[in-house]
Amino acid sequence: MQVEEELAEISPKKDMLLTIGVFDGVHLGHQYLISLLTKQARQQNLLSGVVTFRQHPQEVLSPQTKPPFLTDLTTRVNLLKNEGAEAIITLSFTHELARLSARQFVSLLKKYLRMRGIITGPDFALGQNREGNTDTLRALGQDMNFSVIVIPPIKVNGEVVSSTAIRKALADGDMKRVSSLMGRPYSLHGHVIPGSGRGVGLGFPTANLDVDSEQALPVDGVYATWAYIDDKAYQSMTNIGKRPTFGDNQPTVEVHVPDYLGDLYGQELKIDIIERLRSEKKFDTIEELKKQIAEDIKQGRAILDSRGRD
Repeated sequence: MQVEEELAEISPKKDMLLTIGVFDGVHLGHQYLISLLTKQARQQNLLSGVVTFRQHPQEVLSPQTKPPFLTDLTTRVNLLKNEGAEAIITLSFTHELARLSARQFVSLLKKYLRMRGIITGPDFALGQNREGNTDTLRALGQDMNFSVIVIPPIKVNGEVVSSTAIRKALADGDMKRVSSLMGRPYSLHGHVIPGSGRGVGLGFPTANLDVDSEQALPVDGVYATWAYIDDKAYQSMTNIGKRPTFGDNQPTVEVHVPDYLGDLYGQELKIDIIERLRSEKKFDTIEELKKQIAEDIKQGRAILDSRGRD
C-alpha cells in the first residue's frame, strides 16, 4: 500500500501532534491552526507535524470538479515550514488511500508517525466517504488514546477564511480581499518565456510568465504588482488575459517592469499581485493602447508608492 510505504520512510524522533489537510494557500486560517499546533506541541513536549497531500482529493475523486490551486506543492511546503511546523509529511492522495476507513488511517498515523493527538478545524473529515468527522475522531481518540482539539473557523470582516473564499475573490479581481484572507499578497511565479515581441514594439517590453496551467488566476485585467528579480523588488504592471486588441485566444501573464533594463528570458520570476487597475479592453488603434499603458503605469506606481509592499 503506497501510503504505508510513504509513511514507513518517516522516522520521527519523538511522539507527534499532527494536523492534516491540503492547506492550499496556507491562508490565515491555516496559519492560526499551525500556530496552535506548534504551541501545544511545545507544551506537551511533542513534535509538531503537518500531514498534507500532493494532490487535491478532488483531483482523484472528482477530476471534473477539481479546483485550481492557490499554491503549488513546493510553495505550500515552504510556507508551512515558515509557520514553524517541525515536520511536513507529504502523502500521495490515491484511490487506495481514499478507501481506508478513518480508523485504518489513524492507525497508520499512530504506527508510523507516533501520533499522540490531532488539531483540526470544524469541517475536517478523513477516511472513506469522509466518515471521520470531528465527532468520529473524538470517539476514535477515546478508543485509541489520542487527543483531538477542534478549533473554530477564523473570520475576516465577517467572512470565514477558506481556500474557496479566496478563489471567489480572485474571480472577482478583489486583490485586497485576497490579501486580507491570505495574510499576504497573492503570488504567481514561473520561468520567463519568449512571447510575441509586441511589447518591445510598443515601447513597453514585457516578460511572459510561464505559469502552471492549473494555478488559480485573478480575473482578466491589468494589475499593479511587485516583481522580484535577484531578490530585489521592482514596481511592475501585469496584464492577465488574452490581449483582445491583437485577437489572441491563449491566456497570458505579461509583466512590464519599467525600472529594469536587463534580459529576463529563462529566469524564474515571482510577482505579488496588489491591486486590479482595470479590465482588459480592445483598443481601436495602437496609439490608444500605448496611451492607456502609460496611464496604467502612472496609476500603478501611485498605488504601489502609497501602499508599499504588503
